[in-house]
Amino acid sequence: MDAGNSKTDVAVIAADGEVVGTGRSAGFQPPTVGVEAAVDGLAGAVRQAFAAAGVTSVTHVSACLANADFPVEEEQLGAALHARAWGATVDVHNDTFAILRSGIAEPRGVAVVCGAGINCVGMRPDGRTARFPALGRISGDWGGGWGLAEEALWHAARAEDGRGEPTELARTLPAHFGFDSMYALIEALHLEHVEQARRHELTPVLFATALDGDPVARALVDRLAEEVVTMAAVALTRLDLLGEETPVLLGGGVLAARHPQLDTRVRDLLSARAPKAVAQVVTARPVLGAALLGLDRVGARDEVHARVRAYYEAD
Repeated sequence: MDAGNSKTDVAVIAADGEVVGTGRSAGFQPPTVGVEAAVDGLAGAVRQAFAAAGVTSVTHVSACLANADFPVEEEQLGAALHARAWGATVDVHNDTFAILRSGIAEPRGVAVVCGAGINCVGMRPDGRTARFPALGRISGDWGGGWGLAEEALWHAARAEDGRGEPTELARTLPAHFGFDSMYALIEALHLEHVEQARRHELTPVLFATALDGDPVARALVDRLAEEVVTMAAVALTRLDLLGEETPVLLGGGVLAARHPQLDTRVRDLLSARAPKAVAQVVTARPVLGAALLGLDRVGARDEVHARVRAYYEAD
């Protein structure tokens, strides 16, 4: 099971590695609706997958869940999942671990995920992990789609009213929503004539403005690259992997889009700070990683892992 902020994917894997049932439902947001209601929201995808597989329960549930940022949250979510009796045993991981495991052949490497937010995890075969709370500014984070949109709006507003340096963002951001000024966009966002949820649409506008050469937009993209590489380098250091050839997986909508400036800058900085790191973009659905973690847990054979991977990488 991979349950992110925007969607949930469930797969039932047979002992030989065949994917015998799948299901999908909406996003998973326990901070908004509470743990019990959030877990109840997973039931639709589970029912779909079980019905397709012809089962009513499984041996083991491997759940990679958004908002499982602390061990106590993993324990609470694990208890709630176990109470549903979907599986005899349950393991809960933060959903960033699904991105990591989906891109590596063994549980060894580091992943940085930049989607709505930003997060980083690392693991070694001996069970050691490195991770960050990833709760926004209170946990020291900067970046992610939402964060970039907020920064772009800040610079654009100040450029228009004279408090900040000029930037094309003052034109391109409001133009995306059909406005001719930041004043009009700010009013529309404040009065919710433009839904708050649509702010994420401004991140691609930021990247397009940077690609056209705007210095302020380019500086924001460079800062995101710095954050991505800093998180990766710290995780590699914590796991004593900085001196070994180690995969660094780049996932999430922002990094998977391979914006030229961001992708090039991340690779350049990473080669300077962690010369033995091998960067690669992950495009497979994260539920693959959740499945592989489950197969690790039950001691499945290599050919079983390979069959599951082949299913999702051909998707």
